[in-house]
Amino acid sequence: MAIIKEKDLTLLEKTYIPQIVKGLALTWKQMFRPKFTRQYPEEKWVPPSSFRGRPVLVQEDNGHERCVACSLCSRVCPALAIEVQAGETERDKERYPEKFEINMVRCIFCGFCEEVCPEEAIVMSDEYELVFSSQEEAIFGKDKLLVPKEKLQKRIEFLEEYR
Repeated sequence: MAIIKEKDLTLLEKTYIPQIVKGLALTWKQMFRPKFTRQYPEEKWVPPSSFRGRPVLVQEDNGHERCVACSLCSRVCPALAIEVQAGETERDKERYPEKFEINMVRCIFCGFCEEVCPEEAIVMSDEYELVFSSQEEAIFGKDKLLVPKEKLQKRIEFLEEYR
């Protein structure tokens, strides 16, 4: 087994002067770049497909959600923001979420729920404007979470490309 010795720092490197100079050079370069301002309410920002906005449930063309209430998303959520209660339909003993709620105040937009979902039923949308006047308004049920598949096509294609 070979022992690898790390390189000792020179006297100049021990003073950290080269690193300070590099940092100052980067700051000066940024200071003289052209600046831009987005006029927010009138000029909306269009996020790229990799952007993780609020999580939503994918609604199929037939009006049903893709979710099979496996509860993996609620187990993997580090903020404990997702609550799922499963139910069974009469046809073919299929499972579906009777209750699916996300507390948007607790959600940290990490995307773990999207990564773990076996049915690709929950995805991170491109919506970034969230306004609440009370804690109760911040709890999104299936009525606010279901979004048609056509509106999420850009994100779904991005996920298919990088999975």
